[in-house]
Amino acid sequence: MRKQTVIVTGASSGIGKAVANYFLDKGDNVVINSATADKLEKVYHELGAGDYLAFVAGDVSKKETGENLVKTAVEKFGSADVLVNSAGIFERKPFLEVEEAYLDRFLSINFKGTFFTSQAVIPQMIKQQGGVIINIGAPVVNQAFGNSPTTAPISSKGAIHALTKQLAAEFGTHNIRVNLVGPGFIRTPLQGDKVDNLAYIPLLKRIGEPEEVAQMIYALANNTYVTGALIDVDGGIGAGHYLN
Repeated sequence: MRKQTVIVTGASSGIGKAVANYFLDKGDNVVINSATADKLEKVYHELGAGDYLAFVAGDVSKKETGENLVKTAVEKFGSADVLVNSAGIFERKPFLEVEEAYLDRFLSINFKGTFFTSQAVIPQMIKQQGGVIINIGAPVVNQAFGNSPTTAPISSKGAIHALTKQLAAEFGTHNIRVNLVGPGFIRTPLQGDKVDNLAYIPLLKRIGEPEEVAQMIYALANNTYVTGALIDVDGGIGAGHYLN
């Protein structure tokens, strides 16, 4: 299999870090990104700091960050084959307490980050006559929990679901595939240290691991006949869940 060049945003921890590590283990080139430069450099060294790895710090909601990521990928490795839009935030706050500035944080980091980084990489993928974009969504976009007040982050994730479908439709003729993975309850810093308290909900009765999400992302990156797909990695929550 040809060595790919993979851009991973939000790679300083959690799913993004696991994805970067997974592609590296498979022999691919990887460019990692995070808004926090010192954390990103630490992860760069944890992942080996080898010839197949590069890092670009920056806020993905800013167009220039995506442009710098693509520029680094092409200059260092010669291509930009896969983009994994993993950067994102998730919090809980009751709907009636959400103010404009709070909502804007999720729209900016989650949605605009995915939108503009994709916009930066697609011209290069068109030039290459192919590429893959994999976005990170959320199963609760399609199955809400009444006791989990998450209207702000879920609204931003819903926009990413819609963006995924539309990009797949607009750029399929350029051999650019766009898919989405929706992680359920995964053991990451984003979910907090009490995530195991939710293990009773999924049909598999356990919390997922970041590596299990990375496995699906890798599979989608390498299956050349899947596009416009929204696939949950959620222990079965999309099919049903246990009552407390």
